[in-house]
Amino acid sequence: MTRPTLSSRLFRNNASQDSNSQPKDSDRSMDPFSMRKPPQDRQPNQWGLFVWMTFAILLLFYYLQDVEQPVQVDLAYSDFLAAVENGHIDEVTLRGQSVEGSFTEAGRGAMDVGDAETFETTRPVIESERLLERLEQNGIQVAARPVEPPWWQQILVRALPWILILGLLFWFWGRMQQRMMAGGGGLFNMGKSQARQVQSEDSDVRLDDVAGSENAKREVTEVIDFLKNPDRYRSLGARIPCGVLMMGPPGTGKTLLGKAVAGEAEVPFFSISGSEFIEMFVGVGASRVRDLFKEAKKQAPSVVFIDELDSIGRTRGAGMGGGHDEREQTLNQILAELDGFEKDDSVVVLAATNRPDVLDKALLRPGRFDRKVTLENPNRHARQHILEVHTRKMPLADDVDLERLASMTVGFSGADLANLANEAALQAGRRQQDTIDWRCFSDARDRELLGQAKDVGLSDEEHHIVAYHEAGHALLAYLLPKADPLEKVTVLPRSQALGVTAQMPDEERHNLGEAYLRDRITVMFGGRLAESIVFDEVSSGAENDIEQATQTARRMVGRWGMNHRIGPVAFAQSQEHVFLGKEIGQPREFGDATASLVDEEVRELLNRLEDRGRQLLEENRKALDALASALEERETLETSEIREVLESLVSESDSNTRPER
Repeated sequence: MTRPTLSSRLFRNNASQDSNSQPKDSDRSMDPFSMRKPPQDRQPNQWGLFVWMTFAILLLFYYLQDVEQPVQVDLAYSDFLAAVENGHIDEVTLRGQSVEGSFTEAGRGAMDVGDAETFETTRPVIESERLLERLEQNGIQVAARPVEPPWWQQILVRALPWILILGLLFWFWGRMQQRMMAGGGGLFNMGKSQARQVQSEDSDVRLDDVAGSENAKREVTEVIDFLKNPDRYRSLGARIPCGVLMMGPPGTGKTLLGKAVAGEAEVPFFSISGSEFIEMFVGVGASRVRDLFKEAKKQAPSVVFIDELDSIGRTRGAGMGGGHDEREQTLNQILAELDGFEKDDSVVVLAATNRPDVLDKALLRPGRFDRKVTLENPNRHARQHILEVHTRKMPLADDVDLERLASMTVGFSGADLANLANEAALQAGRRQQDTIDWRCFSDARDRELLGQAKDVGLSDEEHHIVAYHEAGHALLAYLLPKADPLEKVTVLPRSQALGVTAQMPDEERHNLGEAYLRDRITVMFGGRLAESIVFDEVSSGAENDIEQATQTARRMVGRWGMNHRIGPVAFAQSQEHVFLGKEIGQPREFGDATASLVDEEVRELLNRLEDRGRQLLEENRKALDALASALEERETLETSEIREVLESLVSESDSNTRPER
C-alpha cells in the first residue's frame, strides 16, 4: 500500500526539488539535433563485390594458364622410349628430370593418344647420358630449359593470391575501424568533431512554439538579434555574450529552446551532446573540441549548442578516484576555446544542463558563460499557453477547458504537459473517437499524476485494509485547515501503490509555512493511524509515508529553523553528491551531541503530530468507517463525493475550524 510520491509534482519549492532527476524530452516531434547526415544513394555491397572480383581474377588467371598450353598426356617412361625408337616423337624439352615433347602426326595415330599433341614423362637420374644418345640416334630435336621458371613468373604465380588476400584483409580492417569510430573517418579521424550542423530550414521549431519561458526567450532573442544585425551592436561598443547557459529541472524546455534558436538564428548551428566528446583514448575529446570550434569559426557567425554540459563540465580533480584525464583535458580545451588567448566574438555557445551545482567554477565565470538563464516549471498562466501550443493541431471537443486543465496540473513541467496532451490523444484513439473530449484529458492527467491502473488481484482482506488506509489520509486532509484540498481518492492499484490519495493545492506554493508543513506531515500519518485504530496493528503500506514525513521533519528542524531548541541554525548534512568528493576531506560542522539533539527533536515532532492525527481520527471514527465503506463500494471518489460522505459525520468542533473546500 505504498503511496506514490505526489509531492514531487504537487508541492514545489527550492529546497525539495530533486536535481538528480533525469531529463525528459520536451517535444516528441522531429528533433533536428538528432538528425544524422542525409541518407546517400544506396551503394552496392562493397564486401560482396570485392570477394567476387577476387574470385574472378584467380579463376581467370588459372584458366588462361591452362589455355596457353596444348592438350597434354602423361606417358610412362618405357612407352616414351618405345615411341623414340619407333619415330613417333618430333621434339623433346628437358627440364631437370621432367621430359616434355610433341608427337609426330604418324605417332599420334599409332599411339592412340586422341587429341593430345604433347606429352610429359619423368626420366630416372641414371638415364641422362643414354637418353641423349638415343634421341640423337633417332634424329629427334632436343631442347633444354632451367628447372625453375622465371622470377617474374614465380612472383606472379606465388604472390598474387597472397596480395589479393592481404588487400582484402586491409580493406575489411579499414571498414571495421570506420564503424568503431562512429564517424566514418577511420582510425585517423577519431579527433574529428561529431557535431551535427543544423540549418534553419531543418528545424521546424520557432520561438512562438516555446511557451511558458518568457524570461529565457528574451535572453536568447537578444543573441539571435545580434547574429542577424551584428554591426548595430558593435557600433555601440557592445559585444555579444560569449556563452549562454540554460539551467533548470528536467522537462522545462532547455533543448526545445535550443531548437528554436536553430530555427530563428539563420546562421550555421552546430549541435552536440557533451558525452560525444569523450572516448576511451586520452586527448580525443580535446581534439574534437578544437575541430568543432575550428569549423564553427570558418562559418562564423555561428552558434554551438552543447547539451548535457555537466557530462564534461564537472569540477576538475573531484571524486573518490581523483580526476578523469580525458574529461578534464576536454574541459580545459573548452575553457580555452570559450575565453582563451585567441578569442572570437563571432561564435556563440549555448549550453544546457540540469546540474549547474556540479559544474567547474572556471566554466561559469563571466567571459565564458556571461548569461545564466534559469528555467523553472511553468505557472498556471504559462501552463495554459503550453497546452495551447501542444493541442493546436488536435481536434478538441467543446467541453475541453484548457484553463481548468492548467489549474489541475500544478507542478507539471513542459514535458509533462506535452506528454499529457499526447496521452489524451491516444485515449481518444483507443476509444475510436473523432475528437478529444474532457474525459480523455482527465484520464490522461490521472495516469500522469497517479500512475497507470493495474490489476494485482488483491484479496478481500487486503482490499479492506487499503480502503481504511486511504480513508485515513483523506479524512485528515479534509479536517486539517492548512492541508491541500482533496482531488481524488482511489483504492484501485496504480503504478507501485495499492491506493492513492491525491491532493491538489489551490495555488502555486513557493514558500512553505510551518503550519502547512505540520498539517502535511499529519496527513502522511493518516493511513498508518487508521490501520492502527481499526485493526490494532500497522502494515508495511506506510513505508513511503513514513519516509516522506521523516524527510520533511528533518528539514524543518535541521535546515529551516522551525524548532525552538535547535534555533535558526542549519545542521543538515552536506548536500554534495558522493562522486564529487568535496565533503570527504571536510570535518562535520557539528558535534555528536548536536546530532543527537537534532534526532531527538525530529522524533519528538513526528510523535507529536502522530498523536494529533490519532486524536482527530478517533473523534471522527464514524466518518472514517463511512468513507472506507464508500471506497470499498465505489473504489474511486471525487471531491464532491468525498464531501457528500463526510459533511454530516465530522464532529462539530472540527467543522467550525475546517475551511471551505
